[in-house]
Amino acid sequence: MRLRLALAQINTTVGDLAGNRDLILARLEEARRRKADIVVFPEMAVTGYPPEDLLLKPDFVSGAMRTLEEIVPATRGLTAVVGTAYVEGDLFNSAAVLHDGRLAGVYHKQLLPNYGVFDENRYFQSGSKRMVFFRNGVAFGVSVCEDIWYPDGPPEAQAGQAGAELLINISSSPYYMGKGRNRERMLATRASDNNAFVAYCNLVGGQDELVFDGQSLICGPGGETVFRGRQFEEELSIVGLDFTEVFRRRLFDPRLRKAGRKGRDDFERIELPGLQVKDGGDFEAPVSTEPLERIAEVYRALVLGTRDYVSKNNFSKVVIGLSGGIDSSLTAAVAADALGPENVSGISMPTRYSSTHSVEDAEQLAHNLGLHYKKVPIENIFQVFLDVLTPEFKGREPDVTEENIQARIRGIVLMAFSNKFGWLVLTTGNKSEIGVGYSTLYGDTAGGFAVIKDVPKTLVYELCRYRNTLAGSQVIPARVLEKPPSAELRPGQQDSDSLPDYALLDPILNACVEESCSPSDIVRRGFDEDTVRRVIKMLDSNEYKRRQSPPGVKITPRAFGKDWRLPITNRYRT
Repeated sequence: MRLRLALAQINTTVGDLAGNRDLILARLEEARRRKADIVVFPEMAVTGYPPEDLLLKPDFVSGAMRTLEEIVPATRGLTAVVGTAYVEGDLFNSAAVLHDGRLAGVYHKQLLPNYGVFDENRYFQSGSKRMVFFRNGVAFGVSVCEDIWYPDGPPEAQAGQAGAELLINISSSPYYMGKGRNRERMLATRASDNNAFVAYCNLVGGQDELVFDGQSLICGPGGETVFRGRQFEEELSIVGLDFTEVFRRRLFDPRLRKAGRKGRDDFERIELPGLQVKDGGDFEAPVSTEPLERIAEVYRALVLGTRDYVSKNNFSKVVIGLSGGIDSSLTAAVAADALGPENVSGISMPTRYSSTHSVEDAEQLAHNLGLHYKKVPIENIFQVFLDVLTPEFKGREPDVTEENIQARIRGIVLMAFSNKFGWLVLTTGNKSEIGVGYSTLYGDTAGGFAVIKDVPKTLVYELCRYRNTLAGSQVIPARVLEKPPSAELRPGQQDSDSLPDYALLDPILNACVEESCSPSDIVRRGFDEDTVRRVIKMLDSNEYKRRQSPPGVKITPRAFGKDWRLPITNRYRT
């Protein structure tokens, strides 16, 4: 038996029930035109993911139910699996199976994640339905995201107890570096363990700090990758599945051969009648893609996350403070690629401490990227602040107070442009600086979106070099990559005056934040104990700053945001 399976990797928007419905309807029509038999959509495609406390609004939930009803008639001639919030005595994260214009069955997610960025126990009840569907002689099971991540999860029962030959999993799996490779290995294992096809349809797009990378997959019964979708792009992919190989393999597996007979009393068996398989000759050859390399993958995630945050929040243009440094250069490059350079303005705001080369580098970067560029000196404003405050600070030496005044003036200037022209301010702080509090509250942290908030400083350099290779030229000026990093808020200042070298700081922060290592664990890795304790002290004492910073694209396994939930008022010290 053969089926044409379509994976509809779409970019939904949380709360936009009508918009998400129209996306689904358009893909259903395309799938029908391309002779698909079954069309699969991502987890919570109707509502967008994650809808969070929208799920506590009865009107929103009832709206999702009505939207699903509007989608059902459009499935005539097709079978569709659509993710949605569903009410059936309680609220569930569900996969609705629609067949030929009617609702055939609804599977409720059973394993609800409650770690990292996930908080599904807050909203949903765990499902318990055991069901398998039959379409033209092929048995298939349906599950939702987390259900397939464990060897003994619902898909194992669908294959091992009910004889499912195709395991469909709908997902909204947030991106971080390397996750796609781990996910593919897991899905290949599920396929080979159960001698079944595994079809995995993932969401694509940005939602607040989360990015969903797509990369939908189909794995064959031997664990081989049959199809791999694009990363960070919408697409409808149709893959022809021939179940002869499943049958052949199961002849050697008595457990699975007997499953269909054994499962009759345990599983609800739902027949999907009335439609012929759209055989029509040779299958359409799917266009499978290779995974992106690590740096390319991260850069694409930043671009997509920025584009969707800006557009889904009804902005069209952004503004960035250009210092001539590495962080603002990367932020500007990402913004230009995400939104088009014509929609990005860069503003240089020099003071007495700004070096000539930094001002030149900022202007050169703007020229290379094609940004709108303005130079707004703030020296006079800075001097007014000093004149007003000097009598109050009499007898005290200049210190970080005067440094921060400059950063805060820049924040005010950027917000003035934002208010006047409706531009969104993009901040430029990186994960290393945010981790240890090397940032000015209400200064360089002031803005609407922090593009590189989860990017360690050493990775910032790698990404800038990668962006230059894409252009085949020094779009980000070579001097920006070569000079020692500096905030330029006092004479001769360098970051290394206040922080360990970033080559030391980043792995220590990674061990603390992403691995939850103790100081002694990190010291055993060869780091100086005083340096380790100094970094941890800075990390612990700056939670109040992190809590007030804008959201930014998550690209590491544990970002400062939903992943990181420490109390601000907290006297525990490691």
